[in-house]
Amino acid sequence: MVTWQADFYHHRRQQAAGRVLWELLICDRNRSFQFEASCPQSEVNSNWVAVQLQLAGGGNLPDVIQVFRPQCLGLIEQAGRSLGINVEPTRRTFALKQWLQEKQYPTVVDKPPPAPLPENLWGEEWRFATLSAGKVVEVFTEQPIPILVMPEFLQPINLGLASMVSVPGVVIYGGRQSMRLARWLQEARPAALNYVAGAPDGLVLEAGLVDRWILVTFTDPEVVAAGRVYEQRKQESRGLHFLLVQPDDSGMTFSGFWLLGAED
Repeated sequence: MVTWQADFYHHRRQQAAGRVLWELLICDRNRSFQFEASCPQSEVNSNWVAVQLQLAGGGNLPDVIQVFRPQCLGLIEQAGRSLGINVEPTRRTFALKQWLQEKQYPTVVDKPPPAPLPENLWGEEWRFATLSAGKVVEVFTEQPIPILVMPEFLQPINLGLASMVSVPGVVIYGGRQSMRLARWLQEARPAALNYVAGAPDGLVLEAGLVDRWILVTFTDPEVVAAGRVYEQRKQESRGLHFLLVQPDDSGMTFSGFWLLGAED
């Protein structure tokens, strides 16, 4: 499957006449292919983007285009539809962001304050947990889990983690809401789950391109201490962590499992 990463944005550059210049940057995952084009803001539309995609491909269009910037997602989606290309919103456009940084262009996008998780989705209990890196894939690929998300680039072996490194995570016991919560999370597209100190402390789920959700808040000193250990272990596991949703603590059934990573 051929995958491109694309960005289309104005980076405070001005033409001689004072018009805002938009730049389209396209690359593949290892940057063996790169393409760039620009146009004044008055010409910005999905048709222009579609034409540039055709020029970039030279008759060989990709199967998927990954986009991390919300401001250009709609335009690229429209262009992709006209050409039969799937467009995937994702924060994980490592090669493209590296290229933007080399050009000294910003890769950070504005994010809204975190919103509370809808009450009808929350489960019964939750806890911090750990798994050894050598067991993460083995344990869950052998289970009949309805929703299982393990991107190859996040698997411990591909991160170079030793098998005994502790991978931290959070387990939610959803009870009757377990599958409903798992389906909602899958639609939200989890990216990272962070402990955030504050008053109170809490766990914030980074999802989609810019969405942020408060999963839980707490003030208990022992839980606060566990939250700090959770973040420390994430550093030791190169950002790798997980989220597991299951009905109860029997260990017999699971609803959803996601491998998550540090934001790039």
